[in-house]
Amino acid sequence: MSSLVWPVMSDAVEPLLENSLESQNRFVSDNLRRIFLLVYRMVGNVADAQDLTQDVFIKALERSGQLKDSEKAAHWLSRIATNTAIDFLRRHQRVAFCELDDMPEQAGSTPAESPEALLLRSERETILAGGLRTLTARERTALLLRDVEGLPAEEVARRLGCSKATVRSHIANARVKFRRYLSRRKP
Repeated sequence: MSSLVWPVMSDAVEPLLENSLESQNRFVSDNLRRIFLLVYRMVGNVADAQDLTQDVFIKALERSGQLKDSEKAAHWLSRIATNTAIDFLRRHQRVAFCELDDMPEQAGSTPAESPEALLLRSERETILAGGLRTLTARERTALLLRDVEGLPAEEVARRLGCSKATVRSHIANARVKFRRYLSRRKP
């Protein structure tokens, strides 16, 4: 598995950046895990998610001058990530899954967890990944944007290029499938 190296800047990108390298690094490190997880949950493949996450940060750093309100940076970055993942899914019309255990860890980001906490987190991630695997790409995207990112149905519809009613249908179907998946897991 390839590792992520941040930030990735070419000579062509560097002049476009308005912020100092230190603030760029802080921006990336503060948002890397959240954006990777968002993209991974949408595309379902670690390698693709790594590449797309890198693309998201390149796009964000190239367009940092467009951001007028720094308090909205997290939402702005999530929108870039969501649109990048949706574009990828539209282009490739494929989704491949792998275990979340293969996900890269950010060095020094969290204190060591107890073995019990690690096991519980791993079980939750496995259940989540399994449940998301039962959904179509559009159902998964609608559910993640609505329930995880907290976007209103109108915004989800706009991003998916469909009606609000279709979004509600995708979310309802996703929830039914996820509940069915969870009920099959119970002993």
